Formats: sequence, C-alpha cells, structure tokens
Amino acid sequence: MSAPQSNPVITDVFVEGARKGWSIATGSTLPNVVMAFIIIKALEITGALKGLGVIFAPLMGLFGLPGEAATVLIGGWMSMGGGIGVAIGLFDKDIITGEHLAILAPAIYLMGSQVQYLGRILGVIGTRAKLIPLMIALSVVNAFLAMLLMRIIL
Repeated sequence: MSAPQSNPVITDVFVEGARKGWSIATGSTLPNVVMAFIIIKALEITGALKGLGVIFAPLMGLFGLPGEAATVLIGGWMSMGGGIGVAIGLFDKDIITGEHLAILAPAIYLMGSQVQYLGRILGVIGTRAKLIPLMIALSVVNAFLAMLLMRIIL
C-alpha cells in the first residue's frame, strides 16, 4: 500500500512558480529586451533607424505605422522578447504611439521568434526543408493580416 499523497501548501506552489518565473525573466526575456534597446540606440546613433524608416515607410504606411516600425517586426521575427524591446525602445523615443503598439502586438506573437525556433524545433522534428519557407511565409502573412485588422478595429 502506498503512502497517502499530501496536497501542496499554496505558499510553496507560489514560491516555486515565482522562482521559475524569475528564472525565465532573467535568463531569457531580460537579455532579449536589453539587446533590443541597445540595437535601437545603435541604429539611432548611426542614422540607420531613419534610413530604415524611409525604406519601409510605404509598407508600414499600409498599417498606419511609421517606417521605423518595421524594426519591431524584424526584432520580433528573431525573438519575441527582442521585438517587444524594440517596440518599447521606439515608444520611449516617441517614434511609435500606444495605438501603433496595439497594431504591432499581434504581429509580434504571430511571427515571433521564428529564427530561434527554426533550428530548435523544425530541424529537430524532421520538418522537410522545402516546407520551412512556406511555414515562415504563412506566419508573416498572418501577422500582416492581423495588423490590417487591428488598424480597422482601432
């Protein structure tokens, strides 16, 4: 006969969850966000942010966004935390507004972290290489459709 199982104390469950959350925040999210702030500052200092804004202005204008907002999508495509960091960096510099953040948020999550996950997941599970570009394209199209929808809603 096995020993009766005891129910965990709620404070122990909370503390364990807090430890796990702290580990994720400090080991994954925070470095990506800090990296994104540094990248935005470097792009701003070199003038590349303004150049990217000019290049992407026609495309981003379709969504009611300034051209510089493309850096949020590029950052989010590499890392969701990075995309959020880039968005906050642009918001902090008054380049994008709260409304712009609302338009961009679904796109960050719909196409987020694909660069990170390509090798970690798709390669490991044996996804056929010729399907990977299609998978990437579908999520980018979904992200753009979500931005259009958000623009209509707002």
